[in-house]
Amino acid sequence: MTDELHDLLRLTLTRGLGPVLVGRLIETYGSACEVGKATRSGLERIDKIGPKRAGQIADGLADAEGLVDAELALADSLGVRFVMLGEEEYPRLLASIPQAPPILYVRGRLDPEADAFPVAIVGSRRCTVYGIEQAERFASVLAGAGLTVVSGGARGVDSAAHRGALRARGRTIAVLGCGLARCYPPDNAELFDRIADGQGAVISELPLTTEPDAANFPTRNRIISGLALGTIVVEAGKRSGSLITARIAAEDHGREVMALPGRVDSRASEGSLDLIKKGGAALVTDPADVIELLETPARHCFQGTHESRYVGSNQLFEVKETDRGEDRGVGSLTAAQRTILDTLDIPMTMDELSSRTGLAPESIRAEITMLEIQRRVVREGSRIAKRRR
Repeated sequence: MTDELHDLLRLTLTRGLGPVLVGRLIETYGSACEVGKATRSGLERIDKIGPKRAGQIADGLADAEGLVDAELALADSLGVRFVMLGEEEYPRLLASIPQAPPILYVRGRLDPEADAFPVAIVGSRRCTVYGIEQAERFASVLAGAGLTVVSGGARGVDSAAHRGALRARGRTIAVLGCGLARCYPPDNAELFDRIADGQGAVISELPLTTEPDAANFPTRNRIISGLALGTIVVEAGKRSGSLITARIAAEDHGREVMALPGRVDSRASEGSLDLIKKGGAALVTDPADVIELLETPARHCFQGTHESRYVGSNQLFEVKETDRGEDRGVGSLTAAQRTILDTLDIPMTMDELSSRTGLAPESIRAEITMLEIQRRVVREGSRIAKRRR
């Protein structure tokens, strides 16, 4: 354990400090270590922290010093690791949002390469059979194409999205609104175990024993949005929490927002339909629509220009015509993509490509998705072929 991790855990365990305020304090003081040295009078001078709250934080910092060892021991017993902002494993898109979580608790594995193109799928807990079917359908196809499916681990649409990704043997990330020593909802324990056991990660920014509470879910939603290139609202009523995720994605993170149409007389789809009517979401009816809409943000993410182009933008679906060009030149290809294109003298299956190139199947899926986005290859049934110019 590094000193930096110790200092971050101390802040995480301090009474009166939520994830957003921890980020503000680190930004103000420069590091978690310096925050730990903060005096009551110094804390009072920070915007929106009055004398009473400053005293509570100062006392909490003193008490939290003795809690770190117990948190580390519990994490070890649960198989939970810590990933700090700035580390290689920390998701790049999440790192670019304002006040990104300084530390993530992780069961399973975050993979910068395999999770390069994430998409969030959210919706109501009290969804219809239609919502379940469509969440599984979209998640399965998108995960099979190499995108990582992100959702909140809740009942209803979230669980269906995770199941769809697992069925396609793709990757999925569940973001919980409680600590990882708690399982909420309890009936998803097996689902979370399957995710953590090789097909993704179950993550939280909250201390391990934090109980599920309504106040935790809006901040959980900002992580779901921050992890993804875009958010798909499958089915949402007027007051669905998934609409909060959509708003954060569009207004705070400058990410794509998409929504599926539902029955016009269904209360379960009122929020989704309202998003579409007001221009807050692009209408999608097929997973191919999602890949097309994510073309530009995915390419900017791949080229390392996503943050400068999208962060801070409040304009939905900002796409320049020059971004749609097909002729991007060989310089924009990775070594793996060049190998795949050189090997595709005839249409091949994923397994045949893996065997011929020596690339791992999960790497093949991710690279093929990027080549599809760049319009260099097309799918012909179960085979991949070079696109004819």
